[in-house]
Amino acid sequence: MNITVNGKPEEISGPTSLMEFLRSREIRAEGVVIELNQDIVEKKDFTDIMIKENDKLEIVRFVGGG
Repeated sequence: MNITVNGKPEEISGPTSLMEFLRSREIRAEGVVIELNQDIVEKKDFTDIMIKENDKLEIVRFVGGG
C-alpha cells in the first residue's frame, strides 16, 4: 500500500491503524500530533483509524528544549 508520510512516499504492507504505524516506527503517541488527509486526528482515535491506500500523513513531534 502506498501512502505519503511528511511529504515522502512510503510503502506499508497492508491495512494498519495509526497506532500500529507509530509503534512500528518506535514513535510514542503521547508526543505527536497526526494530520490525516489534512484533518487532525484525536489521540483517542489512533487505534480505530486505519490507514488506507494513498492516505497522506503529517506527523509532528513535540520537542522540548531550553
